[in-house]
Amino acid sequence: MDPLVPAFVAVLLAGASDRPPLLAAILSDRSGRGALWGAIVAQAAGFVLAAIGGMLVAPALTPNARDLMLAVALIGAATSVPFPARIKDRLGDWRLPPFLTGLLGMAVLTLGDRSQFLVFALVARTPDPVTGAVGGALAGAILLLTSATLGERDWLTLPLAAVRAVATLMLGLTGAILGLGALRLL
Repeated sequence: MDPLVPAFVAVLLAGASDRPPLLAAILSDRSGRGALWGAIVAQAAGFVLAAIGGMLVAPALTPNARDLMLAVALIGAATSVPFPARIKDRLGDWRLPPFLTGLLGMAVLTLGDRSQFLVFALVARTPDPVTGAVGGALAGAILLLTSATLGERDWLTLPLAAVRAVATLMLGLTGAILGLGALRLL
């Protein structure tokens, strides 16, 4: 099974209430579409790096270790999803062009975040870095485009608490089942 659809679904679930869409909404309100395209490029590059890392690590792991790593990634995402996203630095004092502000701001924000760890673990489980990176990047781009189109005020009025509850349940349950199977307890 290639990781395209699992990466797409996992990134949508884990990222819907995360900081990248909120930052994209903030930057889009302030700087327009240039910052959005920079943010999308940065996030896609992060998923590509995560997929390459997963491909490189995969040969060193047993199948059960790969499943257990994916279970840890899913449970880790499930434990962080319930908390609302907060942005400490709104990048208001950055004097770069909008594209570079979006690119560098998103790169710093998403380096090693839960969505990238999910793509890393999915690709390590099924070593196909292209489809894993594409699935994660598509889901991330959809989230960024949606939040940027809505803007910060409208993005925050969405029922994100319900999204967080559903995502926590789905990611946690999937991770628990996969982890128990990897440990041969199920």
